Amino acid sequence: MYQRRFPLREALSVEQARELAALSHDIGRQVAVLVNRQGRASMVLVGDPEAIYIPELPRSRQGAGRLRGLRLVHTHFGSEKLSREDLMDMVFLRFDSVAALGVDGDGSPTRIQVAHLLPPNPENRTHERLAPQRYDQQTVDLHALTEALEEEFSRSQPAQELEQGDRALLVSVSTQSRAVQERSLDELAELARTAGLVPADRLMQRVRKADPRTIMGKGKLAELEVRALQSGARLVLFDQDLSPAQMRNLAELTERRVIDRTQLILDIFAQRATSKAGKLQVEMAQLKYMLPRLAGSGKAMSRLMGGIGGRGPGETKLEVDRRRARDRITRLKKELNAVRRHRAQTRERRSKSGVPVVALVGYTNAGKSTLLNTLTNAEVLAEDKLFATLDPTTRRIRFPRDREVTLTDTVGFIRRLPPDLKEAFRATLEELEFADVLVFVTDAAHPEAEEHVKAVERIVEEMGLQDIPRVVALNKWDKLNAEEQERTGNVFPHGIPISARQRSSLGPLVERILALLPEAAVSGLK
Repeated sequence: MYQRRFPLREALSVEQARELAALSHDIGRQVAVLVNRQGRASMVLVGDPEAIYIPELPRSRQGAGRLRGLRLVHTHFGSEKLSREDLMDMVFLRFDSVAALGVDGDGSPTRIQVAHLLPPNPENRTHERLAPQRYDQQTVDLHALTEALEEEFSRSQPAQELEQGDRALLVSVSTQSRAVQERSLDELAELARTAGLVPADRLMQRVRKADPRTIMGKGKLAELEVRALQSGARLVLFDQDLSPAQMRNLAELTERRVIDRTQLILDIFAQRATSKAGKLQVEMAQLKYMLPRLAGSGKAMSRLMGGIGGRGPGETKLEVDRRRARDRITRLKKELNAVRRHRAQTRERRSKSGVPVVALVGYTNAGKSTLLNTLTNAEVLAEDKLFATLDPTTRRIRFPRDREVTLTDTVGFIRRLPPDLKEAFRATLEELEFADVLVFVTDAAHPEAEEHVKAVERIVEEMGLQDIPRVVALNKWDKLNAEEQERTGNVFPHGIPISARQRSSLGPLVERILALLPEAAVSGLK
């Protein structure tokens, strides 16, 4: 079989079909040949009577469309129909095509069936099984079919060269409703854009219980693989947090990079942190996230044989990596404690000055930094991106009636903030503990404004700050029509409508803040 030259346009020649069927019949096992695009056998496989087991293959080609450049032809006893396992192999290994040759009881070939992947289509179909044909009357031109498929895959991604960043397939596997998953994926798409990724497509599955091995079943994984191929996605981004085992299993099943929501948020923080304290906090969270995931089975990370007579001269690379990570976490904790002490001293000096503190809190990208800039004429970075602010910024401002206050901009909150991240950013959020008034800046034009406020309230309560006076600032009020303004006003009856970019709209907010300041703080002002 290795010495044969296979036709480019047909699965097998008539003589090869007879030879392959006879060989399979004689040994009582399925026989398969992986054929490259030059018509040569790159691998010959012998399975059992029911299936073929394909070993690990070299990495796939990286050309347009990124099919593997191999087609699979194999025998089936009694039936030429392709099985579900055949189709799964085609999807996960991205074969150009797969073909099953039926073998009857006397070792003669019967009919042959071919299947291939599909480019993007309105029905979101992943593959097509062609009708079985007699082995000696094949009419499908496989060479032309493969060329057409790769051209279609390439055409479906016309602007990839113009886009900045890798394309990502967004995936949600949850027990929640489809509508909830859609909204969560909308937020994940914004996070992806903030990180420099291009959301290319999305896939959702509602489950009663997530698969502990791969979070989703094999059938949905096959659809994921094809959708990633169709959209040109090099990266698969899960909206749910993946366990170390799930991350490893998914990495083995796909040649694309797989990351989860926590990893994405950590990457954004790493990109955008500017101060020493912010960088320390990000590194701490990243190390805590990566520590349980430092595992592998390659030569560089394999364990030495244990026991008497088998102990090695030193640590394995895995053990060294883990020890270094733990040592670094210990050092970071000490440095962060020093940062906390320094900030505590700064806050103590502020409190002695008698100047009250007003803290801007709210969901990420609600407009806190824009509001700070408008009120204080500062030039704090304010972008239409999630987590544009990662380090607290403090400015003094003189309000009407010669009342001076300290205004603090804080990192934006987000739902399902990773626990390690909350701990790592404790030094940042400690600013809130000494606030006299909390201003909940809310994007009133966002469809989930009410859920955002609830998420912020939960975090404030978790920090034990629920007793601090607060005011809700309904930002981007000018983007709402009259009906939306009425509905939002009913949801937030005590909210103050503002437009953070328009200084003239901020008068009622300033008056409300002044009314909430403690008398001691107000009376001490000059």
